[in-house]
Amino acid sequence: MTRGLTLARRAGAELVGTGLLVTVVVGSGIAAERLSTDTGLRLLENSLATALGLGVLILLLGPVSGAHFNPMVSIADAMLGRRGRVGLPIPALTTYVGAQLLGAVGGAVLANLMFAVPTTLSATARATPATVLGEVVATAGLVLLITGLARAGRPLPQVAVAVGAYIGAAYWFTSSTSFANPAVTVGRIFTDSFAGIAPASVPPFLTAQVVGAAIGIGLALLLFPRVAFATADLVAEPVLTEPTAGTR
Repeated sequence: MTRGLTLARRAGAELVGTGLLVTVVVGSGIAAERLSTDTGLRLLENSLATALGLGVLILLLGPVSGAHFNPMVSIADAMLGRRGRVGLPIPALTTYVGAQLLGAVGGAVLANLMFAVPTTLSATARATPATVLGEVVATAGLVLLITGLARAGRPLPQVAVAVGAYIGAAYWFTSSTSFANPAVTVGRIFTDSFAGIAPASVPPFLTAQVVGAAIGIGLALLLFPRVAFATADLVAEPVLTEPTAGTR
């Protein structure tokens, strides 16, 4: 119908997808905290649920918005573009990021409500030199993975499996448990549970994520200098059309 309506639908997918991702992260963390006493087992339960949930959300919403669910991925899309075209326009980028942030906060609140947990700010301090370095590594790897797969023209099912697997693994091989996502990081402020992060820890994590994303983009350009014809948005090309005639 109109570009505005198309952007609204894509932003809605980003809001829902990011919100459900945070719901999975926080909800599975609360469940793990209640069901298990061992910290390692809790992390295993939390990471498995997150990896599987993320893969499902990418498959579901990738055809609508590209399933970014992450401001760093959206920024990479805006910077790098696809198929030789200009990437995500700045107005669309700001809309995507706003939707992701709003969805992330809503997802944390929804998880709290489902488990009858008060929505309060987290008291879990996470920022140390080691965990900040872990966030740089986690974010660099994630952005390199998504950007590299997109530039190589990999199909959506492969991307969904790869990204879910990476996040599941990065829970364990990074000291920060791989937040790797500014929107998810902000959302997790609003739950004082296993998955929470104290507000004071957020600025160092966000800084690390920006640095990591820059490294990931640089590596992607170095390793994948040419864009395969099949690639589109950094996760998937939206293919749905408006119900009335018109161009996108």
